[in-house]
Amino acid sequence: MSFEQLEACVEPDELLVVVGPTASGKSELAMRLAEQCNGEIVSVDSVQIYRHFDLGSGKPTAAEQARVRHHLVDIADPMDHFDAAMFSERADDAIADIRKRGRRPIVCGGTFLWVKALVWGLAGTPPKDEAVRTRHQALVDAHGRGALHQALAQVDPKSAERLAPNDFVRVSRALEVFELTGKTQTAWHQAHQFQQQRHRARLVGVHREREQLDARIEARVARWLEQGWVEEVRSLTKRGYGDARAMDAVGYRQVHASLAGELRSDELHQAIVRATRTYARRQRTWLRDQAVTWLSAHDDS
Repeated sequence: MSFEQLEACVEPDELLVVVGPTASGKSELAMRLAEQCNGEIVSVDSVQIYRHFDLGSGKPTAAEQARVRHHLVDIADPMDHFDAAMFSERADDAIADIRKRGRRPIVCGGTFLWVKALVWGLAGTPPKDEAVRTRHQALVDAHGRGALHQALAQVDPKSAERLAPNDFVRVSRALEVFELTGKTQTAWHQAHQFQQQRHRARLVGVHREREQLDARIEARVARWLEQGWVEEVRSLTKRGYGDARAMDAVGYRQVHASLAGELRSDELHQAIVRATRTYARRQRTWLRDQAVTWLSAHDDS
């Protein structure tokens, strides 16, 4: 589909949600849509919400925010807890405010659990148990994060497939759900089926062939490193944000490891590229099950 065809078929009350793998061109598409239809962007990115995590999150620049107003960017301290339920509540408020002012909200980002929470709601799961979290942390301290991920894979392989081995918080939560209830997180989500739609939404994205996406990832990593990504992470660490949850995001984790001497500086670029490509594959897996209106790549710029 072309950009012009999309404009013609979108209904006024539909919530436009721009999705796609990382580096596919989501931000550029959202900016174009916002400028064409009197819109404002609601970011759905679990790193962009945090202040000071700028380059490696692809956070909109001051010039971009001057062109189009952005919401839910730079709203939390890096050490604050922020989850899907909190995001959904804040996004609802932003969407209502945008519409009340006669403008069009455009949701954009790659944190797909938050997209699901906003559009379809969250599956009910048991409350957190700190004793379980403590036990999981002890396992990680003794044997590494891979051991916790392997434990999850044994009881809930589908959750393990979609979660990165280094994502301690989400891996621990998925395993915790099983340990507390005897029912996998996958089964909880399937029972909910995200059918209680909270917003009438149209998901749109830019179609990229895998080779093109890989090239864009490579170029973006090089550009961000050249623009000072290592210096940004060094500053964040000096300010006490080395243990912030956002520091575990793809790219930030590798830069942080390099500064800690755990990864050679000449290996950094390719380490980030590999991790980003793996993340993009997981995103494409999720997107295969969604009804997304795909725009041709040459129509997104």
